[in-house]
Amino acid sequence: MSKKTIFYLLFFTVLLLGFYYFLFKGTDNWKVKMPILSYVQPFSFTNQDGAAVTDKNLLNKITVVEYFFTTCKGICPKLNTNMKQVYEIYKKEPDFQILSHTCNPDIDSVPVLKHYADSLQVDTKKWIFLTGRKDSLYQMARGSYLLDDPKNNVEKIEDQFIHTQFFALVDRQGKVRGKIYDGLKVLEVEQLKQDISKLLKE
Repeated sequence: MSKKTIFYLLFFTVLLLGFYYFLFKGTDNWKVKMPILSYVQPFSFTNQDGAAVTDKNLLNKITVVEYFFTTCKGICPKLNTNMKQVYEIYKKEPDFQILSHTCNPDIDSVPVLKHYADSLQVDTKKWIFLTGRKDSLYQMARGSYLLDDPKNNVEKIEDQFIHTQFFALVDRQGKVRGKIYDGLKVLEVEQLKQDISKLLKE
């Protein structure tokens, strides 16, 4: 290979690298994006203050989603201890929020959720507790957030009960991103914290 050919090869290689440098400079376009798992469907629930919360409240926010119930003595206290760690890190972020849906709306009325939220000593503008129709709550858990297997959808809603240890992460456009996080596992909660930071920067 002649020196002239080598020179041209090196020249065009440098030119190509320079092109890509300026194309991606100052952007995150070169980074691998977290996968999209699902899309949040329209909903309307009621928060601990009796106000309506809809899918529009997720827009332009990074949202962590969970399901729990206030009388749970099993996994829920541990889940919300781990969730509170997440809350403490991001509670001052204007574009961050947590949505905790009840699995047991027959018990978890608005006043009950208010009392529960007060017991956690959290800002309920940042960590929001939701109740509503059981069928709608469960449909969102399965169809939008992927927090429960749709196969658990037996014929009668009265015979159904979701008891899930998983968290979902929703981006500013209402897309469920990353993975479904096991809220009982330290490493997965740590991964959730990192992924929240990534989405806040997108």
